[in-house]
Amino acid sequence: MKVIVVGAGITGVSSAEWLRRDGHDVTLLDPLMPGDAGQTSFGNAGLIARTSVMPVATPALVRKAASMVFDPGAPLFLRWSYLPRLLPWLLPFLGNARLPRLREIAESLSALTFDSTEQHMALARGTAAESFIQIGEYVTLYRDPGDYHGDALWREMRARHNLAPEELDRAALVDRDPHLGPDYTFGTLFSDFGWIVDPGRYVAALFDHYRQQGGAFQQGRVVDIAPGEAPSVTLDGGEVLSADRIVICAGVWSGAMARRLGTGMRLEAERGYHLSMFAPSITPPGPYMVTDAKFVITPMMGFLRAAGVVEFAGIDAAPSAAPPALIEKSLRRVYPKLEFDRCDTWMGRRPTTPDSLPALGSDARAPNVIQAYGGQHVGLTIGPKLGRTVAALVSERGVNLDLAPYAPGRFGR
Repeated sequence: MKVIVVGAGITGVSSAEWLRRDGHDVTLLDPLMPGDAGQTSFGNAGLIARTSVMPVATPALVRKAASMVFDPGAPLFLRWSYLPRLLPWLLPFLGNARLPRLREIAESLSALTFDSTEQHMALARGTAAESFIQIGEYVTLYRDPGDYHGDALWREMRARHNLAPEELDRAALVDRDPHLGPDYTFGTLFSDFGWIVDPGRYVAALFDHYRQQGGAFQQGRVVDIAPGEAPSVTLDGGEVLSADRIVICAGVWSGAMARRLGTGMRLEAERGYHLSMFAPSITPPGPYMVTDAKFVITPMMGFLRAAGVVEFAGIDAAPSAAPPALIEKSLRRVYPKLEFDRCDTWMGRRPTTPDSLPALGSDARAPNVIQAYGGQHVGLTIGPKLGRTVAALVSERGVNLDLAPYAPGRFGR
């Protein structure tokens, strides 16, 4: 078939490459080049987060959220002028924090994440992208053992999904990493954990392979989309491109396209920030999740990245100064003696749904348009699996995955 894939982040590039391997005539569309700093895939923490089965909305977050937005030291930021526009997303988000619903969502997240390292390897094997996949140990840092043992829900989720970690006391943490600051006295360790040592270059390498093998690419911004027997997209210059199937993988910008199709997908730009420190004086033995400050520290290729926090301000608002300043302050608690040559700051937009599950599949209103977006904090993790599923749907193969929880029309019109 002739297939147009809209969006060239990790999910779009993965979809295009798996479709190309199936023998389809594929054109990948995006206003930016894959791997560009403007792509959300460029700036994530790099984790292939197979352990991330907990949805964003939890009872604990609901209890704390109101106080967090008033606390300048908390990793949640809200521009109050944006609150009225956030409410249609926020209300169902809060509704998904009920424990029975949370456990259902965790099952559906686990179905996407459990084999994520293998999915990345299957996509990258034999390409230059393979060299960017690192396997090692991943540690979650806590200030106090009670912070871990007191979180019964998280321990329940880990046990339910066979994610029991090794526990580390302060002595074990310092034995692994003598530079670790004194604030952190307990940790949990997962072995055989994957991460990407330069996400931007990784996506660019996958894209280069796709093009070298005959895949097409066109730079352009989609301003309209029309379903039907021969669905089409209209670019900002007026050009209309038709195909047998269209795949929407445009991250947070997918929401506007879904609305044009009559799909009531609720998608929010959950903005995140990173600091990338080049030639760092300290390199951790593997990635850290810093639980109290909600950010990740990842050793990468020639630099150290600290990425995380959440800001709600919409898609187009300029970056804020407070979130990266908080990351830097929190990083100094982990590594008080860290030095580096230079530090780059970046902001991206996580495409997040009210139930923390992506859109994956087609809708009755537009059966020839496949939607694959909404990866929230695990977009890089699940991108290759979403792409592989997209290819199976286009090629009309069986999918070993219950797609009902990810239905693009699950929020109604």
